[in-house]
Amino acid sequence: MRLLTMSCLLFLLPEAAVLAQGIPPAEYAARRDSLAARIDSGFVVGFGAPDPTGSHGFSQLPGFRYLTGFLEPNAAFVLVKRAGKATGTLYTSARDPRRALYDGFPPDSAAVSRQTGLAVRSLPALRPAVDSLARLGLPVYHLRDFASADAAEQDSLTRGARFFAGLLGHHNGLEVRDAHPIVDSLRATKSPAELAALRKAIDITVTSLTNTMRSARPGMYEYELEAMVEGGFRRAGADGPAFGSIVGSGPNSTQYHYVQNDRRTAAGDVVVMDVGASYRGYAADVTRTFPVNGKFTPEQRAIYQLVRDAQAASERVVRPGVSFETWRDTARAVLAHGLAKLGLIESPDATFDPPWAVGCGANPVSCTQAFLYMAHGLGHGIGLEVHDLPRPYRGSGSFQVGHTFTIEPGVYISTRLLDMLPDTPKNRKMIAKVRKTVERYRNIGVRIEDDYVVTKDGVEWLSRAPREVAEIEALRLVSSRTRLTQQIRKSSPQR
Repeated sequence: MRLLTMSCLLFLLPEAAVLAQGIPPAEYAARRDSLAARIDSGFVVGFGAPDPTGSHGFSQLPGFRYLTGFLEPNAAFVLVKRAGKATGTLYTSARDPRRALYDGFPPDSAAVSRQTGLAVRSLPALRPAVDSLARLGLPVYHLRDFASADAAEQDSLTRGARFFAGLLGHHNGLEVRDAHPIVDSLRATKSPAELAALRKAIDITVTSLTNTMRSARPGMYEYELEAMVEGGFRRAGADGPAFGSIVGSGPNSTQYHYVQNDRRTAAGDVVVMDVGASYRGYAADVTRTFPVNGKFTPEQRAIYQLVRDAQAASERVVRPGVSFETWRDTARAVLAHGLAKLGLIESPDATFDPPWAVGCGANPVSCTQAFLYMAHGLGHGIGLEVHDLPRPYRGSGSFQVGHTFTIEPGVYISTRLLDMLPDTPKNRKMIAKVRKTVERYRNIGVRIEDDYVVTKDGVEWLSRAPREVAEIEALRLVSSRTRLTQQIRKSSPQR
């Protein structure tokens, strides 16, 4: 049979492959209309992700994906607003025919235009088009192409940064504005289609994580647990993990973002599993801490219950209009009083001299002794990024209907916390009082993280994995009974 020509191959590509699945084309158009409505006049320029440089495949940048749904690399987007009328153009890159044999044939421009509702031009036409707009004196809004908002301040070498540096060099007096505050405000409230994708990602995560907790045994390696949970993601139809899975046992449970996952677990360890599936680009983020041998020690139980109480308290206050500050303070107050009661700090309001550079005046909470045991935020938004909008761990703001977010308090106890402190009179006094208690609870790290959506009546808990002490211990009992029943059936004489 004759080989099809390249044009025929392009024609035969399914048009559904052009757009990110799960979000209808009309919703992408509505998002661009909302962006245009917030601009008096001017033009927005944004870049998508480049070709992947590693072996983990291509992942579109969240802001670019949100506005276009286009999942091919090396693309750019321009939205022009003039005299009350907005037009959008997608600039796409050709792929070398031989490279296409490795990476697949991209959709042709006609298919892209039909599905996105955008005019489509080749990428080399971008700079002349933007130069023409700049000469008109219109302000330009830059949608930066950093891979993660968490690393935005360190970004300086992306294609977008280089493009704008060249643009400013050729157009003196060009007014450049940041498009992210506008796009972020749109992304913070999730649509029904986005919520459906998030719910699916969360359900997949909960099922796989629960099965992994039930199957864990002392002597297993952390990477075995990682393989179990991530394998469950793919079997259920997820894209894969939304981020590098954290599986920390024993002393590794006290490291917030431990990712080596290569220690062998031992009886008496707690294991922190911070994992999340990605489904159609939307990320779940769920954490559970459990005893690898099935039962908490009294010390582990005390820390676990304290963390759970803090989570429950902050969960109860969430409703539309409640400030992020109230939400954060509620959890930290519970933790501080509980840590003081256990003898891990001198008092709920006691302070210390911290080893980090941020001064106490800039962030007084960071100088409280309780902060030493949880130096991270209480939670974050979830969506196209695992740390998505809103960002309640930063600054001010309040919860609104449609916000999706996590609550993830933790307590992490290690003698290294005391050893890293500056040698000051205040710290010596604190260490003398709490060291024996810290040694008693050492190597116990507990984090409990769940996913939520704000509703008009309050908040809905989405990630319904077992999280109470009795529920977690019951997982092993149910698993043991099932295994015993199976063994009895196997040993019974067949009739």
